[in-house]
Amino acid sequence: MNLPAAWTDKIFTKLILVYGRDFSSRWEGMNIADVKADWSHEMTGYENRPKAIVWALQNLPVKPPTVLEFRKIANTLPAEQVPELHYVKAGQDRVTKELAKLAPVRDAPLCGAKDWAHRAIAKDAAGERVMPYTLMSARAALGMVG
Repeated sequence: MNLPAAWTDKIFTKLILVYGRDFSSRWEGMNIADVKADWSHEMTGYENRPKAIVWALQNLPVKPPTVLEFRKIANTLPAEQVPELHYVKAGQDRVTKELAKLAPVRDAPLCGAKDWAHRAIAKDAAGERVMPYTLMSARAALGMVG
């Protein structure tokens, strides 16, 4: 989704205030709506990253940037520092107890794991329509050749 027009307008306002004619004269003779539409398009995705735009506006170069240069500056936004989660390593007793809880699931037989394959083969044998890839996959799952 293109950057909202209101955001592009605010970016242009800030750049004109900072650079004055050096920025605005770049677009002399051009339709400013087309220029802003291009900026909006080139900044697609930044509507989800407003902090990157703020960062770019706070870290402008000496000369007025093109949209590609502005986007490059926005991409230099430092990653947010996420607080580290502290944890206590589980003791062996706790690990053993938790694994014991999983034993019924771990040791349960895999009944019905290939029921779908048996149903597909049965449908085909009964003359019902079975998609070729489904039939091929069912045969492969059951260890049948072809």
